[in-house]
Amino acid sequence: MNKLMTLTAAALAATTATAADIYVSLETGKNKNEGTKEAPLKNLWKALENAKDGDTIHLAEGVYPGKMKQNWFLIDKAVSIIGGYSKDFSARKPLEHKTMFQALNENNDKKGTGLGVFTIDFTKQQKQPEGVDMKFDGLIFDEGFANSYHETKGKPEGFDTGMWLEGPAMNKTRDKFPSANRYLVYSATANRATGKLSFKNCAFVNSGNIAFNVTWYEGEVDVENCVFCNNRMIGANVLCSKAIPQDGPNKPKAGWKPSVKWEFKNNTVLYTWSRLNDLADMGFGVRNNTGVEAEIKDNIIGLNVLTGYDNTKGAGTLKKQSIDGNVFFLNRESDIQMTISPSIAKVRVDDFEDLEGTDGIESIEDNEDLKDPSVFKGRLNAQYLNAFLSMKYSESTKLDEGKCNGLRSMLGLPLQGTITTKCDMFCNRYPLEDALKLFGAMDGKGAQTIK
Repeated sequence: MNKLMTLTAAALAATTATAADIYVSLETGKNKNEGTKEAPLKNLWKALENAKDGDTIHLAEGVYPGKMKQNWFLIDKAVSIIGGYSKDFSARKPLEHKTMFQALNENNDKKGTGLGVFTIDFTKQQKQPEGVDMKFDGLIFDEGFANSYHETKGKPEGFDTGMWLEGPAMNKTRDKFPSANRYLVYSATANRATGKLSFKNCAFVNSGNIAFNVTWYEGEVDVENCVFCNNRMIGANVLCSKAIPQDGPNKPKAGWKPSVKWEFKNNTVLYTWSRLNDLADMGFGVRNNTGVEAEIKDNIIGLNVLTGYDNTKGAGTLKKQSIDGNVFFLNRESDIQMTISPSIAKVRVDDFEDLEGTDGIESIEDNEDLKDPSVFKGRLNAQYLNAFLSMKYSESTKLDEGKCNGLRSMLGLPLQGTITTKCDMFCNRYPLEDALKLFGAMDGKGAQTIK
């Protein structure tokens, strides 16, 4: 073990030795309490203010608001957060005793500066933590009631909302403010913390932005046994902020290894929508980035608007991935898309063998299409699925035939006009209770029943 590793291990051991357990119960706690199991705090934000690096915060069931209902939480210390406890902490069953972050649209004007519901940001610390071991387990994130939805446009029959809106709220009887457009989990790009960050047994639902957008400097990011359902742009996205030593463009120095190892295992990723309702770009279930070695294993990845797994961000020589044992199904354009110079290849699971030996692909084995759709009976919302599979997109163009276009035509310039688009649906709210039914749909694949 080298000197740096020895010092890091010693620092981590010292932190662990002094770590505390802090208990929070929205129903039975008080913020003036000590934060013990018998006398819990009331609010998570208070626990985060009191916590120190290495502490673990235990959350009882309830819907937790941010400070002054700002709907976001600053995590600027290397803490762990464990949810799913009964209000008296006598039992822990995350799908029964739900620990939820479910903001309301009426509070979007109080959203503050946090880019994510959980905003992990160590940048204001004098020295960012090293060798951390941060665990987040049993947490449910749902932005379905913070978003704004059109009252009538893109609203299939029987739906309780129309399509998701980024701009001004269009349903004044229900939505007071525009969509918050938050990440569910966000880690600041300038973070330089090292160590391990893990999310397990969590649900990420109805995000108006990338659901899980984590930038890490060096170490591990583990995402295991989570459900990602009905999010916009990308379900799970991990990036590395450490510079890559290169001998030339897209040519790492000999012996280089990615600084971040990302394990994405036994997760279910469904219904990731495009950036806009023209369905033209984004809509990735999972994306890998430069500087990251990703292990994508035993997941269910389906019904994403563009592709299940995206590998087009950055050169393949500057990242690595193993894609093994996953189930892909009904991703609208492809199951994997990746850059194979000079173009982008869009590949279905049956043709994954063609990708063997491609830059950055370490292994791509035992992936398959969904063989038994009946595993989702009673688990997928049938009405939503039918509307999604039947979705139509249309576009009409109307040119101005006045003097301006006449002059443009004479000079061979592009004509100007208006383009009207129509989509049957777009990122409409998905029922949270149905998203949670996705745990345990398929034995061994995707998110399993939480024990």
